[in-house]
Amino acid sequence: MSTEHAPHKPAEAIIRLQGVCRHFGPFTAVDNVSLDIRRGEVFGLIGHNGAGKSTLFKIMLGLLAPSSGHIQIAGETVGQAGALQVRRRIGYLPENVALWDNLSGLETLQFFARLKGLDTGNCQALLDKVGLSHAGSRPVRAYSKGMRQRLGFAQALQGEPQVLFLDEPTTGLDPRAIHFFWDTLAELRDRGLTIVLTSHILAELQNRVDRVAVMANGRIQALGTMAELRADFDLPLQFELQLTPGTAPATITRWLQALPDGLDALPAREHARSGTVVIDVPRHHKMRLLQHLMAAREHVADLQIQEPSLEDMFFATNETSQAGNGQTSHGENA
Repeated sequence: MSTEHAPHKPAEAIIRLQGVCRHFGPFTAVDNVSLDIRRGEVFGLIGHNGAGKSTLFKIMLGLLAPSSGHIQIAGETVGQAGALQVRRRIGYLPENVALWDNLSGLETLQFFARLKGLDTGNCQALLDKVGLSHAGSRPVRAYSKGMRQRLGFAQALQGEPQVLFLDEPTTGLDPRAIHFFWDTLAELRDRGLTIVLTSHILAELQNRVDRVAVMANGRIQALGTMAELRADFDLPLQFELQLTPGTAPATITRWLQALPDGLDALPAREHARSGTVVIDVPRHHKMRLLQHLMAAREHVADLQIQEPSLEDMFFATNETSQAGNGQTSHGENA
């Protein structure tokens, strides 16, 4: 029997968009988007204001009908006869949670449970899950912005949805609550839940999403994992050299200019006050420069290497879209 493993097969798509467009008069907000979102993944959708991501989000939720194209969630076509079945399989947390001030937190969840045809007996457990067990009997008007956001998150989790849509979900949360929120999402993903979210806090997303799509001009301009996007954009790494006491930054700059094979042309920024030099290094030069740095240990006390961030790729994507180039994508459908 062969000991070779079969190639990894991506999980099936639970959300499938095919040729989706949305027009508002002469303006095209979403332009021919085809996209598969896989079962059990955390998927980030980002873009500048006006990029089309909010419209696409509302189309996936069934809140807006597409002008053309098709959308399926869990095998059901959004907006057709199976729309009610689709809605029972999704949870949604909007950016600005609208709640009734006179109801308590527990009464709010009980109200939404009845709307969804659910047993109200699980509402207290949901309050516990989002860290609001101590405030369940308080009126919502006494809740802080962060507490309202957590109550909205509990409402989105009602009915054990298969897909969770989250729009700017950490708005108003303090650092401890943000950490708790991401831990909860990781637990939900491990149980097979698909999570689609938008956020302007890109540093928060980049290490927590399985894949990300960057929208501009109504189209998906880039799609993939962080590793795939870094390889596609080929943005430079940053080497930050902490110099030994007594070494002037100009010494390293001169040393760099004496290196062979293109390394002499690497741009460097000197920071005399902090005793550091920052070098922008193309990925294909990484190992050769590291080898040369080993011979310069008398001048270099420490080294930090920073990969291109999601924010770097976001800005690069927008520059590409303004230049009119096509999209960069990975997967069965872009």
